[in-house]
Amino acid sequence: MANPDELLAKMSPAEKAGQLTQFFYFKLPAGAQADPALGLDVEAQPRAVEGELAQGGAGSLLFVTDPAEINRLQRLGVEGNPHGVPLLFGFDVIHGLRTIFPVPIAMAASWDLETIERGQAIAGREARAVGIHWTFAPMVDIARDPRWGRIVEGAGEDPFLGATVAAAQVRGFQQHIIAGPKHFGGYGAALGGRDYDEVNLSDYELWNVYFPPFEAAIKAGAGNVMTAYMDLNGVPASASHWLFTEVLRETWGFDGFVVSDANAVRNLVAHGFAKDLAEAGARAVTAGVDMEMAIADPAYAHLPAAVEDKAVDERVLDERVRKILEAKVRLGLFDDPYVDEERAREVLADPAHREAARVAAQRSAVLLRNEGDLLPLDPAALGSIAVIGPLADSKRDTIGPWVFDFDLDETVTVLDGIRAAAGDKVTHARGIAAGQRTFPSMFDMFGNNAPTDPEGFDAEAELARAVEAAAAADVAVVVAGEWQNMIGEAASRSSLELPGRQLELIQAVVATGTPTVLLVMNGRPLDLRWAAENVPAILDIWYPGTQGGAAVADLLFGAVSPGGKLPFSWPRTAGQIPMIYSHTTSHEPDNQARRYWDEESTPLFPFGHGLSYATFRYRDLTVDREVVGTDESVTVSVEVANESDREAAEVVQLYLHQRYGTASRPVRELKGFDRVVIPARESRRVEFVIGPEHRRYWNAVARDWVLDEAPFDVWVGGSSAADLAGTFEVRAG
Repeated sequence: MANPDELLAKMSPAEKAGQLTQFFYFKLPAGAQADPALGLDVEAQPRAVEGELAQGGAGSLLFVTDPAEINRLQRLGVEGNPHGVPLLFGFDVIHGLRTIFPVPIAMAASWDLETIERGQAIAGREARAVGIHWTFAPMVDIARDPRWGRIVEGAGEDPFLGATVAAAQVRGFQQHIIAGPKHFGGYGAALGGRDYDEVNLSDYELWNVYFPPFEAAIKAGAGNVMTAYMDLNGVPASASHWLFTEVLRETWGFDGFVVSDANAVRNLVAHGFAKDLAEAGARAVTAGVDMEMAIADPAYAHLPAAVEDKAVDERVLDERVRKILEAKVRLGLFDDPYVDEERAREVLADPAHREAARVAAQRSAVLLRNEGDLLPLDPAALGSIAVIGPLADSKRDTIGPWVFDFDLDETVTVLDGIRAAAGDKVTHARGIAAGQRTFPSMFDMFGNNAPTDPEGFDAEAELARAVEAAAAADVAVVVAGEWQNMIGEAASRSSLELPGRQLELIQAVVATGTPTVLLVMNGRPLDLRWAAENVPAILDIWYPGTQGGAAVADLLFGAVSPGGKLPFSWPRTAGQIPMIYSHTTSHEPDNQARRYWDEESTPLFPFGHGLSYATFRYRDLTVDREVVGTDESVTVSVEVANESDREAAEVVQLYLHQRYGTASRPVRELKGFDRVVIPARESRRVEFVIGPEHRRYWNAVARDWVLDEAPFDVWVGGSSAADLAGTFEVRAG
């Protein structure tokens, strides 16, 4: 087995700097144009990277997924390195590689940790099969401003849900590859929801809200952490000694390696933090950033000179390289750096992966509204079904953003799924033109990304055709939302309105009088105020992935019941943002619901909301102890009864409130949940243990974690609006 210390002793400073450098390796589709902001020469860049490999100038590559190409490049790297050190291959395996699962915010909406872990284990298995060793995921940034496009990659607004989902994803990935939670830290709190903008967060918010998912990911075994682009309280996160040395390593005991986000070290110059690339590299590596991810001209190429000039201690360089070498040893790359190309094909084609994706899409959907029990539909009782909207039959939008190695031919759209279930009863009309961004997406360069309309498309004629189809049908199913290139990185929005003429389309369909179901394809809350009052059934299907259409048909026709719950508070308008359920009460409680004079001061749908085809009743909440010590636990239990004639899943949620103490505490905070399947006409008793770890919080006055003596309220129910309550008290002694 290779010994990192022995290898280090043989390496020159230049060879060490090479190990700390990760290059993009881009081979874009024919005719593709790179985003000018990347500063990328499409033709020269691959040649330049191969030149670096030939002389040991790189320790890692990213953005290669073809196993034969990975083997070729690995061979160049091993043979070009004087010490035979293999390359690490990384990739954005965010919600699947070949088998695409629902987007991460959707998976979080399942509140199903087993499903989440299984999904990322499959993603990791496919990635490792093709030769990818490491994913830049999960994204565990708390997102409380849905204008921020990267909300789609995370688990929403809540630190408890975010932490448990982060840990589940890491456990799944690390069965096969290195997990790299990102972006440390506070990236989701950018001003105005504008991606990359500065972040200003108090220590109270960092420790209580934004850090818990990262700590949970580290405890779950994550081998890597990625930096964030923005300034955090005036210091670029990618050069923060406090974040990467004091918090990550010294406080949490992280022993993996840290990688910068793409060009983030170079951007220290753009921040006005470093005077040039040499200083940028020196400040990042000293702060604790082990590897620089670079498109070209890396700042870490200046590290040998910095060592010679005493700007960087070579012992720091050695410690950074040791982390990279240890990761390669743990992966077994020194023993076998190459991939079995035949096995890769077998793994990618595994039908069990597609079935798991279908189940994940079923469990992620959230039933927002179901007036008159319009859903589920009975296909046998329907003579005709009109499926309306361009998103209904868009394969690329069905799988969502942040995927690159997909197979569109096997993607099941909503229209495909409904037709497979209902046959020739189904008609389809696009109704409107595809939505377009005001500014193009940086990911359009990868091909098949921007939405298009059929040749000769006539918007007015198509709208009339959609109305005619709806009027003639027994039920209309409208699919509306955001096109997938409208959300994700560099995809922030100034409003939450449905893009294009989608609201007009929904209104025209509803005006026909035909019972209407709205399927929302999205990765963030959108302005559904009109729909929430006028459309009887609304099902949030998110971007449901490879098998999304099949799962949607299962849900529509009642093969399974929706069981997902919202991982964020759904605002009525963008003007309410940020709107979170776990706020403090800073004025008379009766005034909390009337802070705006021109709009309700409540969300359209509360955090944790999600309906079912079954009817659940919560009763008999018990707290086993009236008084507990500060270091003791209390057990809360509740009976949940399924009063319907169908089996269904319910996410039982527990919320806690500390009435008073050494700081004001949120009106309620999620501290436990359990997704349970309850057969028809049966009940289940669900228990939660509330320990000191659930009651402690970081106190801005004490500047430390505290456990207060205080009375506590506890609620259990199906959302953050739960009203079945109990109490207990915490006393020292």
